[in-house]
Parts: sequence; structure tokens; C-alpha cells
Amino acid sequence: MNINTRNIRGGLRTRLSLSIALVVLLTIAPVSLLANIIIGRQFERHVSEREAERAALIADTIGHQYNGNDAGLREWDLEFIHGAGMYALYDGYIVKVYDSGGAAVWDAENHDMTLCEHIMGDISARMAARRPGIGGGFAARAYPLTANGKTVGFVEISYYGPYFLSGEDFRFLDALNAALVSIGALATLAAVAAGWLLARRVASPVTKAAQMARRISGGDYAVRLEDGTKTREIRDLVESVNRLADALSEQERLRRRLTADVAHELRTPITAAASHLEAMIEGVWAPDAPALQSVYEEIGRLGTLAGDLESLARAESAGFSLQKTKLDMLAAARAAAAGLEIEARRKNIALTVGGEPSPVLADRDRIISVISNLLTNAIKYTPENGHISVTVRSRESVCELIVSDDGAGIPEKDLPLIFERFYRADVSRSRATGGSGVGLAIVKSVVAAHGGEVFAESEPGRGSKFTVSLPAAH
Repeated sequence: MNINTRNIRGGLRTRLSLSIALVVLLTIAPVSLLANIIIGRQFERHVSEREAERAALIADTIGHQYNGNDAGLREWDLEFIHGAGMYALYDGYIVKVYDSGGAAVWDAENHDMTLCEHIMGDISARMAARRPGIGGGFAARAYPLTANGKTVGFVEISYYGPYFLSGEDFRFLDALNAALVSIGALATLAAVAAGWLLARRVASPVTKAAQMARRISGGDYAVRLEDGTKTREIRDLVESVNRLADALSEQERLRRRLTADVAHELRTPITAAASHLEAMIEGVWAPDAPALQSVYEEIGRLGTLAGDLESLARAESAGFSLQKTKLDMLAAARAAAAGLEIEARRKNIALTVGGEPSPVLADRDRIISVISNLLTNAIKYTPENGHISVTVRSRESVCELIVSDDGAGIPEKDLPLIFERFYRADVSRSRATGGSGVGLAIVKSVVAAHGGEVFAESEPGRGSKFTVSLPAAH
């Protein structure tokens, strides 16, 4: 049976998808930002260390260009120093070389002031635009030059600090940032897709169950929900809704049967009494004592039915109260049996009560009524010269009362239904065997009110056994 759940599913699926996407986004975004910050700082530290190492390497390289001998002749390889200085200049390092007396050997600014200013301006502008918060600038750092263990001069190297990044460095960082953003975006899209699929899997049975509940509330108890999910909670939901539909369907069936049974139970004595009165009015019957007695018996049956229904209503009402006292179930069983002893003797039925004293906390009158109902049923269905036994025993924390007979028994298909009101295995509803049909329903309600259970076992042709289990008194 198809169930249209498009509108309901849309809301739940969208909410679940967006919730999952939001959770993933709130997870990935901080991770990506943190990774970007950590990598950026590590890269900046690396660049700063690289600049210092490069400056030291330049100084060491220039230091090796000093040639000295024992005769006191000293000479600088100016051609090499020029090449090294210009090469360093293009990398952002302004080199000045001085001899031991402080005289300039080679000065990048004197050599090409325009180029030096252009390079320094380019680096400063780039760093101000991309890293305005570091407050950097060019600063000179001096490195001594030694030869044969003697200081022969020093080199002054100016470069942007605390660090500076080349165009290639910025392109690398931009590419890294783009990769992190792309990874975050792809992860978010993947999470949204996975969340949508998961939401669809979760929302489908949930929304179908909601729609099914609406149809059940409208009286459509035939609808059932099928779902092949392996998720335990959703499977439990589907099974619960299906069991609800089954239970309501059964209750609806019992309600209709109850209506029919009540109508039948009322119709039979009313029809009989009306026909008798009609016969007397038309002169067919004389209004003598036997005729009036038959009308009286039919009215008495109506009164009995009304009393049974009233007792059942009280037992099932929310305001049903019990006057609990400590009661010996064996004594209660003997009291109930004594009240039905004459009826049992009429059919020559042996009625025995045995067992052990078993205290319970219960309403004495109602428990005796329960036992009497069970014994009355047993006497009705037990043939002459039969036997009925009542046994009381204690088992762990419960007290059990068992009523057994060797009567006609109950068909297996009827056992689950015998405690329903007006239910009788005798489909003819004969009062000679079935009574009003509410006795066992009263038994079940009273026992349940005491926190106990009642169940039946039977085999057609070999009798029945009813067991009442109540919590034992401590």
C-alpha cells in the first residue's frame, strides 16, 4: 500500500541534511583555518631562518675572497664580490664590504643606487600589502670577515625583517590556501551528499510511520509499513507502528463484536418477555402465575446482565479501588468453594481444595469473587461425576492458585480470547453453558488490578486449568 510522504519527508530530510552539513562545516572550517595558521607561521619561521642562513652564507662566501700572504700583501677578489653582491641584491640582500680599516671595498648602493632603491621599494610594498601587521623594514646586520684567524674586515648585509616573502613564496602560500579551501569545500559537499543519503534512509521510514499513524487515526487499520533497514531503532519503530495497527484492528474487531454481543444478550430476554406479554394480551396465554413467572425470569436475566456489565465497568475503571489486607489464599479458596458446594453436589462433582497457606496482600471480597467465577465456569463445563480441584502454592515471590477440572476443555484457537468480554467458545451463546460471557473478563481485570496474572491451559475432552498468580506478601 503506497503512502504519500513527500511533504513530510522533505522537511525531515532537509533538516537532517542541513544539520549534518552544518556539523561538518563547523568541524572542517576551524580545522582548515587552524591548519592554515599553523602552516603559515611555520613557513614564516622557516623563511626567517632561511634569510639569516642566507645572509651568513653570503658573508662567508665573501670572506673567502680575501687573499693574504706572509709578505703582507692583501687583495680582495672584487670581480667575484661584485658578482656575489649583485646576485644577492636581486634576492633582496643589500651587501656592503669593508676592510679592517673601515674603508669600503664594495658597496651595492654606490654601485647601483637606483636598482637598490627599486628592489627595496618593491619588497617593502609587497610586504606592506600582504603582511601589513608585521611592522617590518630593512635593517643592516654586520658579519666579521676573518682570514688565517685574523679579522680582515666585515660585511654589512641589509634585508627586510623580521622576514620577507618573494613572489614565488606568496604564490606557494596562495596555492596552499586554495588547496585547503578546495579540500574543505569538497569535504563539505561529500558530507552534504552523505548526509542527504543518510537523512533519506532515516527519514523515509519515519515519515512513512507518521503518515501511517494518520491513516490509522482515521480508521484505516489495514495499512502496514514495510522497511528493509538494518538500523535497530528504525526497525523497532516500524515494528511498533505495525503492532499498533494490529492491536487497534483487533480492538476494533472486539468492539464490533461487543456491540453485536450486547445487542444479542439484550435482544434474547427482551424478545422472549415481549412475546410472552403479547401472547397474554391477545388471549393466547392466560396471565396466570406460570406465564408471569417466565416473563419475570427473562427480566431477571436482563438484571443479571446489567449487574455483570456494571461489575466489569467497575473493575476496568480508572477509579477502581481495592481494600487490601493480608489474606491467606488457601483460606479464600476454601471460602469460595464452600459457597459453591451445593451447586457442585447437584451434578455430583467432587470439589477439593488443597495446598499450603500462602499470604498475599489483596482485597478479600474481590479475590473470593475471582475464585468463585473460576469455580462457577468449571462446574458449568464439567460433566456429572466429574472432579474439580483447587490448589494453592507458593513459588519464589508469587502465590499461585490453580483451578483444574476434567470437563469439556477449550479449543486451542479460543484460548487467547476467553478473557475477552462476551466471548464464548460456544458460538450458539447458550446460557445453559456460557452465562453472560463477562465472568472471565472480570477475573482478568481484578487480577490485573492486584498486579497479578491469569492464564489458561486446556485440551479439548480432557479439561482445563486456570492459574492465578499474585505477588506474595512479605
